[in-house]
Amino acid sequence: MTTYDLIDEAVIDAPADAVWKALVSEFRGAKEWWVPSNTFHAVSGEPDAVGGRTGVTVHTKGADKGGLKLRFTSRTVAVEPGRRLDIEYVDGVFRGPSTFRLEPLADGRTRLSMHFTGTPHGWLKILAKVADLGAEHSKGTLAAFESLNRQLSAVQR
Repeated sequence: MTTYDLIDEAVIDAPADAVWKALVSEFRGAKEWWVPSNTFHAVSGEPDAVGGRTGVTVHTKGADKGGLKLRFTSRTVAVEPGRRLDIEYVDGVFRGPSTFRLEPLADGRTRLSMHFTGTPHGWLKILAKVADLGAEHSKGTLAAFESLNRQLSAVQR
């Protein structure tokens, strides 16, 4: 069975509170910086509260452009506001834990990382045998972090 254990990170040109606000807003469905690859929507509760559930759709060709759509649901398992968000993928094509960490840097910027540990389920297990889903995940995550950096650094100027 394939299991992905990936860590992707970027330095964002904004303070941790701004990065946290943008992260939580995106998980609530803002569609501001993770699109066109991923979209999120609240299923129940709040994404920054333990027990909150968030639906995730990965759009393999971009939102509203056709292509495969990978859907799964996360449940928030631990929160340290402004610093850490731990989730567990509990339903859909991925299962397993993931952690977002925000590390304030001395110069007012923030190191944002995502540690994704996921096992494909259902039909995605078959696709995982022929496609490098780990590389695609990292590519999408890093593109989203770059988009977030552009958005927040423009606001900071």
